[in-house]
Amino acid sequence: MENNKNHILIVDDDDRIRNLLKDYLSENKYIVSTAENADQAKEKLDYIKFDIIILDVMMPGQNGYELTKDIKKRIKVPIILLTAKGEVENRIKGLELGADDYLGKPFEPKELLLRIKNIINKSKKINLKLKHKIGSAELDLNKMIVTLNNNSRKINNSEKKVLIEMLANPGTSYSREEIGKISGISQERSIDVMITRLRQKLEIDPKNPKFLQTIRGSGYVLWIE
Repeated sequence: MENNKNHILIVDDDDRIRNLLKDYLSENKYIVSTAENADQAKEKLDYIKFDIIILDVMMPGQNGYELTKDIKKRIKVPIILLTAKGEVENRIKGLELGADDYLGKPFEPKELLLRIKNIINKSKKINLKLKHKIGSAELDLNKMIVTLNNNSRKINNSEKKVLIEMLANPGTSYSREEIGKISGISQERSIDVMITRLRQKLEIDPKNPKFLQTIRGSGYVLWIE
């Protein structure tokens, strides 16, 4: 079997289930980390990028529903909820909070494995759409890199959010206030600095931008050839 570099986080207060899932998924060539509760999960999420989270709903302290809501506010990562509750309303609640799938206990580990594979394959297809070209600049928003004239430069999360929004709506003018809401930046001066940095990464002549332009009295706009 090919080596699988996808990293999974299992969050479950039940030692037996947590260890069984870790062993099973490790045997199937996934990188697996575990957490006993929401606090441990959040600590790991602060410094590790996971490809998917397997999350038990019924945990002491912050439960799986609450943790799902918190995680989805912070980062974009697929979540599969595990629960002994199989009622329709509980399943709907989890999906409404942003969970990507739902599996009731008890379950066959093979079924969980198939659901993991389906979600990761879907994520990979979405990530392919995060590759774009603006003039001579090549963007890989998954890796958060812009390459121009064989020179690759990193972009940060705020820049990535703005680019995703503008790429989805080329030719649309965005005010500083709108860009602030998208990027999470509140000060106008900081927004202008971010746009300047993006031009330096995207434009051959940043002082005379061809693609990321200023619309006087309106804001900024991205043009794509």
